[in-house]
Amino acid sequence: MPIKPCRNSSSSSSGCGDYQVVYDSEHWMLLKNLREKAAFLLSALADFHLYAVVHGSLARGDVKASSDIDVFIPDVQNSFAIESALEKAGVTVSNRFVVQATPTYAMKANIDIDEVCNVSFPLMGMRKVEREFYSFGGEINLVQLGANLHVAGVDKRLMLIEPTLTGHVESSIIGREAFVAKVLGISVETVLDRVHALTRRDLVGRTGVFLKRELNSEETFELMLKRLADLNPAVRRRIKKFS
Repeated sequence: MPIKPCRNSSSSSSGCGDYQVVYDSEHWMLLKNLREKAAFLLSALADFHLYAVVHGSLARGDVKASSDIDVFIPDVQNSFAIESALEKAGVTVSNRFVVQATPTYAMKANIDIDEVCNVSFPLMGMRKVEREFYSFGGEINLVQLGANLHVAGVDKRLMLIEPTLTGHVESSIIGREAFVAKVLGISVETVLDRVHALTRRDLVGRTGVFLKRELNSEETFELMLKRLADLNPAVRRRIKKFS
């Protein structure tokens, strides 16, 4: 099984060895089934030359029965091509939304397929910290899925999940932000941003999103974005700044 193991389970500097988790056969089967569904979606998009990744627990391997299949297309794309790719693959779309997490974050398109599957992509350029959000949680592409690779990433408990041949090792990232940034290949700023966001959520509870607009069957994501920009100067500035 081509899973990169934790670098050194006895090294306190690496954080490995804090807590060893061994997956049972049921876990491996659940992971296999979820990854097959994710690979189908990524393949459908790849047929239209659309690069996508799956991120979160599916990339790391620490899935649960409630785990979602979160597919992300990192580049701004024509929504018609994305929806056409899904339609050609026989994928039925449940809902479509324009979502903005905070006023400073890029607006994104979110396509809900069912209760566990969704495809999202940015409608405007993203800042480095926004793009690295996906690497922070762990992300893999279609080729890596096919090779059955697992990658390191941080879960919502702020635990670094590092894959092993039998499961994973998890350790807290608090106080080890610089080390974790190096492990994940991202900036320290992104790690600190996520620590702040997730710690605040623990203190005040889930805060929701800044903006969420559902599209009707006749609307496109681009049309909805234009309408929002026409109404809100802040949206226009955000588009211009990162275009």
